[in-house]
Amino acid sequence: MEVYLDNAATTRVFDSVKNIMTETLCMDYGNPSSMHKKGFAAEQYVKNAKDIISKALKAEPKEIIFTSGGTESNNMAVIGAAYGNKRMGNHIITTAIEHPSVHNPLLFLKDNGFRVSYIPVDNNGNVVMEELLDAVGEDTVLVSVMYVNNEIGSVQNISDISRRIKEKKPGLLFHVDAIQAFGKYRIYPKREGIDLLSISGHKIHGPKGSGVLFIRDKVKIKPILFGGGQQRGIRSGTENVPAIAGIGQAVHDIYENHEQKRDFLFRLKKSFIEGLNQMEGVTVNCVGNAPEETAPHIVSVSFDKIRSEVLLHALEEKGIYVSSGSACASNHPQVSGTLKAIGLRKDLLDSTIRFSFSFFTTMEEIEYTITILKELVPVLRKYSKR
Repeated sequence: MEVYLDNAATTRVFDSVKNIMTETLCMDYGNPSSMHKKGFAAEQYVKNAKDIISKALKAEPKEIIFTSGGTESNNMAVIGAAYGNKRMGNHIITTAIEHPSVHNPLLFLKDNGFRVSYIPVDNNGNVVMEELLDAVGEDTVLVSVMYVNNEIGSVQNISDISRRIKEKKPGLLFHVDAIQAFGKYRIYPKREGIDLLSISGHKIHGPKGSGVLFIRDKVKIKPILFGGGQQRGIRSGTENVPAIAGIGQAVHDIYENHEQKRDFLFRLKKSFIEGLNQMEGVTVNCVGNAPEETAPHIVSVSFDKIRSEVLLHALEEKGIYVSSGSACASNHPQVSGTLKAIGLRKDLLDSTIRFSFSFFTTMEEIEYTITILKELVPVLRKYSKR
């Protein structure tokens, strides 16, 4: 039996996404900037995707910029907003649990004269609001907070954060990395006070290499890519029509019967946690008072006295695919900054596995995984040298 429980890393595409991408690759393959029928046909896919996504966000089509993925969206938002609004100040605020695609651009900005404040989180991965508000000053130009953490699934109260930071300093910009949140929650940036919102296609059953950056109308952003002036000059380069058509279709499909889909994920999660709670030496991280307080698709679990890499490969041999943390950091293994930030015990930092579900996950797969864990964990613990 094959069980894929690494959906926070990437997802299987919907069949409809595969079909529309095939159309653009094999039939409507023109350059959307070309002034002939083939170009016009390609341009229609771009317009249709923009319409779908803007409606999902209750935004305007002109506020949607297509990118190569979440990393580019985050880089464009953070670097572009910082330089585009430098006259307002040079101070940026973020949290201690951001994704590397936010954290590393901020290191670049620090090296180039910007000042960055990192706000701690509590044991459940929630931003310490008092410290966030204390950090906002006259020179603060940008605040960047992720909606859902990719490792532990903690969910920030984005509307409340936006309201309170903008009460303290009207005019500052608020960027939200919604890469793990979009598709799991209905997100309306203008209602929630979000100026810049990052989305990735391959987290929502769209193609890899597809992304979106919502830029609220009249927000100034300096381009980080220069060329032919496509997408209003904000993101030059010939549009990747297959990827754009694919992410548009994925957004359409993922928000059909959305509440039922999300309820299904929560049922999977509750069942999985119930099974884990029957095991000794197993800690489910950041569930707060109930599973509903975290993202529906992510469960972070620490297994006492078992190295995460050992358990990961033992599960793989049984056909179960999981992650020991963010897949984006797998080429540079190190202790998770997020797990350290929530105060996880030192001996559990290298004993934590992330399980993440999708709409393709079945209850049978959840039950199988619990059965295998109950078999493997005592054996691995017995032979542990720790």
